Amino acid sequence: MYSAVRTHDYDYPESEMDERESLYFDTISLADSEAAAAAAAHRKSLSQSRNTIYHSAVDLAGDEGRSGSSLRLGSGAAAEHAALAWQPGYRQSTALEHLNGGGGGDHTDAALTAQILALQNGRGHLPTGIGVSGSGGGLGGGGGDDETYRRFDDGKRSVDFVLAYNGEDQVEEHRRKREIFETNLQREGLQLEHNKVQRVHFIKIHAPAEVLYRYAEILKIKVPLKPIPGQEQVFAESEHQFKSVVSRMCRSLFSSVQLNTALFPEREPRIHLEFSRNYLELYDTEHPNFFDASTRYSIINFILQRQHFVEGEESADNLGIEKLVQDSVYTCSYTLHDKDDRDRLLKEWANITKWKNLQPLDQIKDYFGAKVALYFAWLGFYTQMLIPISLFGVACFLYGFITWSSDPISRDICDDNGTIMCPQCDRSCDYWRLNETCTSSKFNYLIDNNMTVVFALAMAVWAVAYLEFWKRYSAGLVHRWGLTGFTHHVEHPRPQYLAKISRSKRLANRRTTTTTTTLQGNHEAKPKVTLDPDVPFWSIKFLPNFTSYSIMVLFICISVIAIAGIIIYRMAQRASHSILGSENSMTFKVMILPMTAGVIDLIVISLLDLVYSNLAVRLTNYEYCRTQTEYDESLTIKNYVFQFVNYYSSLFYIAFLKGKFVGYPAKYNRVLGFRQEECNPGGCLMELCMQLVIIMAGKQVVNAIVEMLIPYLMRTLKELSYRHGWYKSHKDNRLVPYNQFTEDYNLLPAESNSLYVEYLEMVVQFGFITLFSLAFPLAPLLALINNVVEVRLDAIKMLRFLRRPVGMRAHDIGVWHNIMTVVTRIAVASSAMIIAFSSNLIPKIVYAASMGDPELNNYLNFTLAVFNTKDFQVEPLLGGSQYVNETVCRYTEFRNPPWHPQPYKRPMIYWKILTGRLAFIVIYQNIITMLQGILRWAVPDVSGRLLKRIKRENFLLREHIIEYERQQVHIQAATTPTTTATQLKSEEGSALRQRQRETDDNNTNTSYV
Repeated sequence: MYSAVRTHDYDYPESEMDERESLYFDTISLADSEAAAAAAAHRKSLSQSRNTIYHSAVDLAGDEGRSGSSLRLGSGAAAEHAALAWQPGYRQSTALEHLNGGGGGDHTDAALTAQILALQNGRGHLPTGIGVSGSGGGLGGGGGDDETYRRFDDGKRSVDFVLAYNGEDQVEEHRRKREIFETNLQREGLQLEHNKVQRVHFIKIHAPAEVLYRYAEILKIKVPLKPIPGQEQVFAESEHQFKSVVSRMCRSLFSSVQLNTALFPEREPRIHLEFSRNYLELYDTEHPNFFDASTRYSIINFILQRQHFVEGEESADNLGIEKLVQDSVYTCSYTLHDKDDRDRLLKEWANITKWKNLQPLDQIKDYFGAKVALYFAWLGFYTQMLIPISLFGVACFLYGFITWSSDPISRDICDDNGTIMCPQCDRSCDYWRLNETCTSSKFNYLIDNNMTVVFALAMAVWAVAYLEFWKRYSAGLVHRWGLTGFTHHVEHPRPQYLAKISRSKRLANRRTTTTTTTLQGNHEAKPKVTLDPDVPFWSIKFLPNFTSYSIMVLFICISVIAIAGIIIYRMAQRASHSILGSENSMTFKVMILPMTAGVIDLIVISLLDLVYSNLAVRLTNYEYCRTQTEYDESLTIKNYVFQFVNYYSSLFYIAFLKGKFVGYPAKYNRVLGFRQEECNPGGCLMELCMQLVIIMAGKQVVNAIVEMLIPYLMRTLKELSYRHGWYKSHKDNRLVPYNQFTEDYNLLPAESNSLYVEYLEMVVQFGFITLFSLAFPLAPLLALINNVVEVRLDAIKMLRFLRRPVGMRAHDIGVWHNIMTVVTRIAVASSAMIIAFSSNLIPKIVYAASMGDPELNNYLNFTLAVFNTKDFQVEPLLGGSQYVNETVCRYTEFRNPPWHPQPYKRPMIYWKILTGRLAFIVIYQNIITMLQGILRWAVPDVSGRLLKRIKRENFLLREHIIEYERQQVHIQAATTPTTTATQLKSEEGSALRQRQRETDDNNTNTSYV
């Protein structure tokens, strides 16, 4: 253990100091005794000195009467830090992590950290808990205990926002912009404090109550009210209705998945009202969630986005923190994680071992804001809804196993010894025996059996039930969070949008106006006010929108071309002959060729996805999107339409086109000289199953790597870079994390549209299981397993690797619900066509009805047409084949035999089957549409009980405000004795009418917490 060091203990000349051990500072003179230190802290006056301090040790905690509080540099600390990296309670890197470098390590970081702490806290010892041995000391246990860890230097005001910039930035223009911008922030009432200890300088921002009140009223934020007379009865009746006997039984049955009420207590219901300073006495300002952290951060972010940084040229093109960060005036702006709340969420929520527990949605909303909380609520609800359909899919799959031996088709194929099938390519393919496909036919039966239609019906009903019950569930959440009635019309224009229209010459006369006032007969002109003009669609918006969507169509064509190239690869089997072995083998035909094509398809899809995702952001920036909601919806639509084609086109090809227009051996249909693909001997439905599993599972693996591994590596690289000064030539330029804002600086930025990627991943998965899951009934189970882990991984990513996002309000999941509704409707037609054209259901029904063979004993022979080998269009090169003398072969088609008067023409049974297929599509779609319509009618978007509660709360709220206004009028009359009774009555009536109108406009919807 190293002892403490004082300035008078060492008097070595600079020449005798090792560069690795010496650190030069203009530092604070440290007190020699505890009394002196206390006196200095009390007076808040510390003398400056130009002493050069030689730091040969890293413990500055001793000699102040703190026994056992010396810093330890254990050799196993680094290993312990690495082991704790993925523990639930692990916190971001602290000062101790940089102090612990192992035995014989570089102690410069430790000295720098300790000195920074001394400078910051005005004392010569380390803050309690930061690397100080003793009770409670240790890794990950410290930094948050210090009073200035995430507060101003006075230890009272919280740091609500942080701006960071390079302290070595000598550009005068940048310095001037920062000065103007910070001055404007202070004019808005924000409190700023600079931290210039290290090379990265920080500006701590605090929003006092006056600023929060002013902007909460501007932004129409709803906050909880004090208890209203009569609300207990409303809450009690609704709680009694909600907590029925069945719900109590379910709660006790699933008690193991419930939240820990000691850590996440249930919220008391409260009525919310849009904030108004006129009603300040009505609000419960002492409520812990009156202005929660996400609300404070959103208000400050709103201010930061709308402050100018150029004097005399105040336009929409020179305002906002995003523009300053883009121009490198500031390196970043971010909010701070809260140690206690984050540790609690990491332990109980962002933890894989808690996979079966419910999510603390109220606490997530307080920490991240309603928009993020709604995403996790939706993902959790979607995951829970996957449970019943997954169990049903498993049951359908088990039915195939149980009835495996009863399938007449696979039994006939396995027992057949004499059926010779025609070659599957022109030159190099040989004849083959039908019984070679025995195994593949059995596997095909697992997904093409009597339960296939039943599963498709259940899947279609499940999709609508999931969407309808989600709307019902989310309405309760939004009401509880005080966001009922919030729409994008309340949102203010994006600064980028205002900057865009400010540069438009066509809108020059619309975007500003000059107001005048009359004062004693003189007209005084006020400065120009920036307006939010109406932007015409055809003259201004049309060209950017047309260009953006035209490029989207271009990339869709590129994706289709890529899929066509893979199809050509499938046709040109000879290309993979030298790599994959004999293409005559059943392994090649049934497994290798489809799997390699699926892997290539996945690679192409991932590359196109990467390129277009970045391009779509630029295209959306080119458009005139007024609000953030409009911007997100435009970006979402462009991306999803492309992803729909990119991910699903190959599956649609296998389901609807492959093997449907092949022709017959005497006249094959060709593309670029290649024969069109036939379905492999296992059937097209089996190949669709294989392709679905490869793309769906492969996409989940790729997303897991991109979402978790890459952020982890980037964060680690950034921490090491700043810790060891890799970006600079001098070691004094290292950034040492010693409090919350320096720790969060090393995290990855949280983008405003960061949830887009998460939503896209899940909605694409929803498309997989609704459009194609009848080809693989276990697809919902795969999705369920993935989502159970996905919820926790997303939580870990947001808490460990990303800076805390700015809270945003939202009342639903936006355009994603509409997209899933469209996919659900497409899925009905997709399922009907897959069953009709890719399964054996309709041919079996027509055969049994036409041939009077309900046992399907001769069905296999019924599906195979006969071909005379002398009629080949291109003679196969058989060489030494054992089938060189074959005169007849069979192929899968409904055609006349060669001895028929009309050889190889379509027989009547083919047209009967085609009619049956078309009739099935019409009947199936109508039945499903009717069932879905009944379900939508039976499940309203908002429950009747919730509507009744909202109406009763609105009534109580109106009466309460009327009574409050009446009291205010009487109080005002009592303080103004000269007011006549007529004036009093007139003022009272006028005020009541005015407040009644405001209440009706602003409080038609209320909510509780």
